[in-house]
Amino acid sequence: MSSKLIHSEKPFFSNMVVDAVQCLDQDDLDESLIGVKKIPGGGMQDSQLIQGVAFKKTFTYAGAEQQPKSFKNPLILSLNVELELKAEKDNAEVRVEAVSDYQAIVDAEWEIIYRKLEAIEETGAKVVLSKLPIGDLATQWFADRDIFCAGRVPAGDLRRVCQAVGGSVQSTCSDITRDHLGTCGSFEERQIGGERYNIFVECPKAKTCTLILRGGAEQFIEEVERSLHDAIMVVKRAIRNGDVVAGGGATEVTSHAFFLTRLAPNDPQMDVSAHIRKHALSIPGKQQLIMAAFAKALEVIPRQICDNAGLDSTDILNKLRMRHAAGDKWYGVDVDRAEGVRDNMEAFVWEPSLVKLNAISSATEAACLILSIDETVRNPQSEAVRCVLSMLGS
Repeated sequence: MSSKLIHSEKPFFSNMVVDAVQCLDQDDLDESLIGVKKIPGGGMQDSQLIQGVAFKKTFTYAGAEQQPKSFKNPLILSLNVELELKAEKDNAEVRVEAVSDYQAIVDAEWEIIYRKLEAIEETGAKVVLSKLPIGDLATQWFADRDIFCAGRVPAGDLRRVCQAVGGSVQSTCSDITRDHLGTCGSFEERQIGGERYNIFVECPKAKTCTLILRGGAEQFIEEVERSLHDAIMVVKRAIRNGDVVAGGGATEVTSHAFFLTRLAPNDPQMDVSAHIRKHALSIPGKQQLIMAAFAKALEVIPRQICDNAGLDSTDILNKLRMRHAAGDKWYGVDVDRAEGVRDNMEAFVWEPSLVKLNAISSATEAACLILSIDETVRNPQSEAVRCVLSMLGS
């Protein structure tokens, strides 16, 4: 949310992200059920959260304009069937002896597609979706019977629809029962910007939602999508883990009971860096220096935050140490005010504790891996070439 592109709309997008994650099944939190659709044009405030499934109107024939564009509690049928009269494939050959034989072949093709359409109508479905094309004949046939249809629906969108409304994708039009159909509270085709979208809301089977992002340019919307994806993953992690700590470098110099129970179970109020330094004094030999260096490394995060914000890192770290010594364990760097420090827990600058644990563990493992390299292989020929190039450059 601190991206320079959406920073001005941080409250707007923050609420949208939290609402989107809360739409999901809280036991599963499958972020793939959060669809993201990008529509150029308009402003960022025109972005919206649809608590359901929405996808762009697919290619349709003229008869689609005669179809109804909204339903209440419709039955929804998802297909992987082509409802279109197609020309024969290349190199296909049919030999007939009389014109009547040719006519019989044509009649058989029409009979097959009509049989499929009648089977679909008998299911009672009012919304028909298919991965494959739905031709002009089928489109007009559905329009005459007040049925909405959409062909060439993207596989990802069709999967989200099935997970949200229920039912399953059928590869045949025969033997379709009520169990194979889905339903939703409301369906409509709505104009959003310069595009038309098919929207399913009040879906009973699975909790899902769709983020519709607006902006002036494609690159701008792409950046907004990346920022929102990061925010969604952070919120998901915070909900799943349940423990948060203060951000802004506070955790690196303060106590975190969940983290310190692994380091100092009997003293959760002591700050991490000071605890490691104190523990290092009880260890003889060179390992004492290693632990002292590890303690010093924990202060790199708040120091880097100060440098990025143009603050005096030495002065800010001294203030933080003083605050932590006084028992203000959640004090961290404040980049908004001149004082430079604040209680980040009260300021709602939070991070999931699991993220901090993973970051410290990953950094420690990376350092151990680098230190485990005791020998490097040198290529004299490459060094000679590099030396010649440097002499020519000078």
